[in-house]
Amino acid sequence: MTTFDLSPLFRTSVGFDRLARMLNTESRLDQGSSFPPYNIKASGEDQYEITMAVAGFSDADLEITSENNKLIVSGNIQNESDNEEGTYLYRGIATRSFERRFNLADHVRVTGARLDNGLLHIDLEREIPEEMKPRSIAIQSGSKLLENSKEEQKAA
Repeated sequence: MTTFDLSPLFRTSVGFDRLARMLNTESRLDQGSSFPPYNIKASGEDQYEITMAVAGFSDADLEITSENNKLIVSGNIQNESDNEEGTYLYRGIATRSFERRFNLADHVRVTGARLDNGLLHIDLEREIPEEMKPRSIAIQSGSKLLENSKEEQKAA
């Protein structure tokens, strides 16, 4: 197994322990199921869309949960063989239960989901709070600081 030393990337960074743990975890081979297949698309600078192929599932069979920077999509078809006629000679459409987990970055939230022609579309948006956005800091020269302190003394 190949391992990568990421320590040079974090020499000038503070507080990125979570990122380092996530990279270490994701570098291991995924032992989970590859069902259902999915796409992740950036549809704008701060908009994303996850599309999952969930043929055979209705909206009542699917559940989407977002908590603690994780998106969990699960599907469970209730006993469908009771109301079908005939027997299958070949069954190629997978209708097994599944659970797919996605790690979300900070400030990414789910804005909607829709089921269209067997594809589940989940819309995501990154919303950066005002206090996290870059802001300009005014630089004062030494003479302005003296003037401001003299004005404060006169007012007192």
